[in-house]
Amino acid sequence: MTKLKYAFAAVVFFFASLSFAQEAVVKEKQPGHYNQSKFKQLYEEFATPNTYRSASGAPGPDYYQQQADYVMDIRLDDMNAKIYGEETVTYTNNSPDDLEYLWLQLDQNVRAKDSKAPLRNGNGVPLAEQPSAFVKTYMGEPFDGGFNIDYVKDASGKALPYTINFTMMRVDLPSPLKSGEKYTFSVKWNYNIPDHTVDRARSGYEFFEKDGNRAYVIAQFFPRMAVYSDVEGWQNHQFWGSGEFALPFGNYEVNITVPADHVLDGTGVLQNRKEMYTKEMMARYEEAKKSYDKPVIIVTQAEAEAAEKGFSEKTKTWKLKAENVRDFGFATSRKFIWDMQAVKMGDRDVMAVSMYPKEGNPLWEEYSTKTVAHTLKSYSSHTFDYPYPKAISVHAKNQGMEYPMICWNYGRPNEDGTYSDRTKFGMISVITHEVGHNFFPMIVNSDERQWGWMDEGLDTFMQYMAEQEFGEAYPEAIAPNDKYPSRRGDPSKIVPYMSGDQSTISPIMSNPENVFQLGPNAYGKPATALNILRETVMGRELFDHAFKTYAQRWKFKHPTPEDFFRTLEDASAVDLDWYWRGWFYTTDYVDLGVKDIKKYYVSDKPNKKMQEYLTERGMTEADLPPLVYLEEYGDTDIVAPELKDNLPSESSKTLKEFMMDNMTEAERATVKEPKYFYEITYNSPGGLPMPLIVEYTYADGTVKNITYPPEIWRKNDKEVKLVISSTSELTGVLIDPKMETADIDTTNNSWPKKEEQNDFDKMKEEIKGK
Repeated sequence: MTKLKYAFAAVVFFFASLSFAQEAVVKEKQPGHYNQSKFKQLYEEFATPNTYRSASGAPGPDYYQQQADYVMDIRLDDMNAKIYGEETVTYTNNSPDDLEYLWLQLDQNVRAKDSKAPLRNGNGVPLAEQPSAFVKTYMGEPFDGGFNIDYVKDASGKALPYTINFTMMRVDLPSPLKSGEKYTFSVKWNYNIPDHTVDRARSGYEFFEKDGNRAYVIAQFFPRMAVYSDVEGWQNHQFWGSGEFALPFGNYEVNITVPADHVLDGTGVLQNRKEMYTKEMMARYEEAKKSYDKPVIIVTQAEAEAAEKGFSEKTKTWKLKAENVRDFGFATSRKFIWDMQAVKMGDRDVMAVSMYPKEGNPLWEEYSTKTVAHTLKSYSSHTFDYPYPKAISVHAKNQGMEYPMICWNYGRPNEDGTYSDRTKFGMISVITHEVGHNFFPMIVNSDERQWGWMDEGLDTFMQYMAEQEFGEAYPEAIAPNDKYPSRRGDPSKIVPYMSGDQSTISPIMSNPENVFQLGPNAYGKPATALNILRETVMGRELFDHAFKTYAQRWKFKHPTPEDFFRTLEDASAVDLDWYWRGWFYTTDYVDLGVKDIKKYYVSDKPNKKMQEYLTERGMTEADLPPLVYLEEYGDTDIVAPELKDNLPSESSKTLKEFMMDNMTEAERATVKEPKYFYEITYNSPGGLPMPLIVEYTYADGTVKNITYPPEIWRKNDKEVKLVISSTSELTGVLIDPKMETADIDTTNNSWPKKEEQNDFDKMKEEIKGK
């Protein structure tokens, strides 16, 4: 018994030392990096968890956020395209800090005459320019669009000192605002409203030359409180034009005076509907509240066309009230057609609303409100039930902007009412995207100024899912396509960007002002990363639960990237640090390939590698227990004839006999004898680890798909060697057969290598076909 124990211990020690030696050989002789940098935990990159934000990604026990409540009186001067306002702000300091001053955002100053924003880019002579852009740059006078501040006063009417630094205004308090206290002050202001079709402003008006009317979409129109948080203190980074907004939640009471023949809608609930609506409008509105399958027209096209001719000199004041929103926007014109329908949201009804001039028909009447309703349902199913009372889509030329409960969107038919699929799908997509922004960042309130991808990327990902669901719900709308033609989200769509000039590509974790290509960087790439994470890395069940957990943890709060990353891991038990590092913190790209394939046969004699091992240690074959070896064929092109028993002819036993000497009869009955063995070397020239999805094809027609986990790259991020066995000869290897990983170069994805035609050969084939 003792001898048997010693013998067993010797065998165990031998195999342990052999395993260590094999790993040492890998370290020393394999090309590439033998390190764990790409799978290293992100402790150095992530902020340290604390009582404000926990390591799980959830708000901590001491999490806080400020509140800013507004009461505003607004007057729109349609004749001169100017807006005037008086606002009273009540600011609540929920932080543990005493505040000596308050920061407000003056976003309209980005268009002030002396704004430095147009001077911040140095790109040299462009390839070409639109005539309007050329005129504006070299021949026009700067638009005078900045805020004019009339006063800043405390609650008693006493002037408060303030300092304006470009798009930020500091209001100095007479004494520090203590933790838990409130402070009330007022600001009076005005500015010239820009023509948003000229300089692509996020808000403004469009002038319709044929009838002399303007349609207004108004936002960033009042001095807005900046965010004060545990992460940034005051987020007072200047608004240069690309990095959008960071805003605290609050309650709004807004009275807006416009021409009497205008119709208006905006953030919040209309408080004086019966005064503003005609009897016909009220009746139609009541009908719309019960219509769940189609919109009801509140203001018809005929009524809007009649109103276009009026130009009333009288005014009306529309009164809106909103609770727990981070911002406020509104749209107004005498040109608007108006329709609504109800959407069931849990035990509540939400109104889906559209406003559009006749220039938007027939496209808008057919698809806008339908898209709003679908978007609310789709996004809610993946996050939380939409909590606000309505969502409005407003037609505005070349626009795509979002605010709580309201957004403006492009998509205009030709003058004769015809439109292309590109126009139709572009309109449906932008409405989906902008309505979707109600969830990110209007409710899950991330810092757009610093992290553009946290709202744009997550929203584009959600948009992709909603678009695909739209195609399933309305197949007649997407015919003859078999699925919705999404512009972003599918892995193949991001390949041109990720394979581009690396000198013009920034990591996703970059400030929006500092990237060359904001669309792919903040929208397309993060959306694709999340889609791949859902479909390929985590699977839908794990991902959907984790993503919904994040949305529900952080609705009506201010999350950071770390909160998002940590929550997805916390709720799924999937280590994703390697994924966040590769996709979000670097510009690595996916490029996996088949580098080499070698064919082996089974032998009971030590192969070359083992012989070298024995020689180095002064050992002989007699020192070894019975072992099985794989010996490489000399022909690495794998054209050797099939072996009957897969053992050299001098062997006295077949492979099955050799392997089964120490098996029971039951174990032997389940064993199939492999005849072919292959060592396949896969490499990763792009540097971004991903699951290795492989399709193996065999001579007998069998096709086998195997997905190796991304951890296969953890010890060598450049290449990995895998051994497979089969009963039939291997005839083909294909990486990523369904194009799931955004691999930028598919020419190295297959064995035998597929010959791809160049453009000239393709042209010749096309000519032959004709």
